[in-house]
Amino acid sequence: MDRHDALLADWRARALQLEALAALAVIGQPRVIRLVTTAVFARGHVLLQGDVGVGKTTLLRAFARLIGGAFSRAEGTIDLMPNDLVYHTHIGNDGKPAINPGPLTEHGEDLTIFFFNEINRARPQVHALLLRVMAERSLTAFQRELRLPHLLVFADRNRVEREETFEISSAARDRFMMEITIDAPEGEADRRALIFEPRFHDADALIGQLPAAVLPYQELGDIAAAVQQHVQASPALQDYALRLWRATAAPADHGVRLDALDLHDASANEVMLAGASPRGMSLLLRAARVGAWLDGRDYLTPEDVRGVFTETVAHRLCLQPVYELRRPEIIGALVRGILDHVAAP
Repeated sequence: MDRHDALLADWRARALQLEALAALAVIGQPRVIRLVTTAVFARGHVLLQGDVGVGKTTLLRAFARLIGGAFSRAEGTIDLMPNDLVYHTHIGNDGKPAINPGPLTEHGEDLTIFFFNEINRARPQVHALLLRVMAERSLTAFQRELRLPHLLVFADRNRVEREETFEISSAARDRFMMEITIDAPEGEADRRALIFEPRFHDADALIGQLPAAVLPYQELGDIAAAVQQHVQASPALQDYALRLWRATAAPADHGVRLDALDLHDASANEVMLAGASPRGMSLLLRAARVGAWLDGRDYLTPEDVRGVFTETVAHRLCLQPVYELRRPEIIGALVRGILDHVAAP
């Protein structure tokens, strides 16, 4: 084993340790933890879906503590303005105006995880600033450019209340590598523990029990790039990914049918407005390579691609406006149909 392979093997052991430690704080969510770990090592931003109180913030705080660096959070509100993420003003003890850094700037370059809660409560102007930060990992503040080289953005949406909300656009959704759904754990033992074990009732104490900075977060970017170079895709696997891509835009051409949904004889092609973007497919393969590496391989398999297909592609598919109200059931059927009908090598 050469030095490069030894380095990646060491980091793989660290990544698996990261998952095991995160599972001490967030029980009953092994797939969610694997997907977040994948995002961390693929350097991709994440949309979170889930009801209130399922542990989204606890999960992110656990990862922030374990990978080191700083965690920051903002709450989406209708009166939030872009500058509120950068700084806030107040009257100091001396009676004079004072300016303090906001949630995006208070930790400087050490910010590793930024959680935007209820992003659809905030106005499009706020979304625009966040998208720039996500794309460039930098922003202009206090008359200088502030770099955020280690930043990952996680955002969730209020799925219940629709009043005074501003749904993020399709173009904005495409900036997120994944959309991960977090539900309450299914296992009876896990549910019992969450209700009756006191350690799960104090999130601060729970996070505080985890070891800090088990990974040197400053090195994550270099390791992520090394993983992408290390894991190879065969020509047959590349052809498979290309067929999946074509199927997202024209699913009916690949045998996908939606007869069970009672769409008044509309074909799978007719409900589609646009399939996955080139960026989306690139991010799919980035996530799949991390999955292969975590499983101890230096080559991709169809299972690696299929394993992250839903989370990396489903939120990018655009339906004709008349079908958007039925988006969850239609997108679910489309994704299942594509995976079932596009033959894997």
